Amino acid sequence: MELDDIKISQAIIERFSAKLLDNLDCEVAIVGGGPAGLTAAYYLAKSNKKVALFERKLSLGGGMWGGGIMFNEIVVQGEGKNILDEFGIRTTPFEDGYFCADSIETTTTICSMAMKAGATIFNLFSVEDVMMSKSDRVDGLVINWSAVEMAKLHVDPITMRAKYVVDATGHAAEIANIIQRKSGCKLNTPTGEVVGEKPMHAEVGEKKILENTKEIFPGVFAAGMCCNAIFGEPRMGPIFGGMLMSGKKVSELILEDL
Repeated sequence: MELDDIKISQAIIERFSAKLLDNLDCEVAIVGGGPAGLTAAYYLAKSNKKVALFERKLSLGGGMWGGGIMFNEIVVQGEGKNILDEFGIRTTPFEDGYFCADSIETTTTICSMAMKAGATIFNLFSVEDVMMSKSDRVDGLVINWSAVEMAKLHVDPITMRAKYVVDATGHAAEIANIIQRKSGCKLNTPTGEVVGEKPMHAEVGEKKILENTKEIFPGVFAAGMCCNAIFGEPRMGPIFGGMLMSGKKVSELILEDL
């Protein structure tokens, strides 16, 4: 077969356009493709929900991708290992209750399985705003290319609708901060605002991340590290069981509502 350069370009443009158009109205929009966001996408899509995930960077995985200090190993506790087992990800016992896994295998496997379950992942997209209905409920996202954001170009975004939004943006808690800054509404926190994360304490941080995986504003749930940033709890560093469990929990909470 003789290859046609224009046909190649047409294929990319038409297929991507169809994919984006199909996801401008979905059941769940997840912002952030780290461990919590990817895990949530998997469980939601596995339950036949229409899920779109938007990741700002070229690669997915968040902090999990780089392990600890660029050593591509991660640590999970027993509960986190159960989720890795479900994904078929290999783990190695270290000491009682500690298990190691290759961060590359973990990230690529969860990402692949989320997509095979039916989730659609868009990398290189940034969320710059939320859509809010008259009832003060978030019902969609305002998205743009990350390159536009990085170059600070004056280019208008587009919008997409979702019944539920998951803030899985990590330490920055971007969606929670947008709601707080732009709407003037109070969040479901003790202060009504993003409290900000405390210094590292893995023991407390891992427990609190699950407690704080909840609806933070009508239509918006928090998952992953942003939970502790929103509610003022410690970060936990390069242990990822809590974030995996948070992703699974937020999927269960949304499925109950749906």
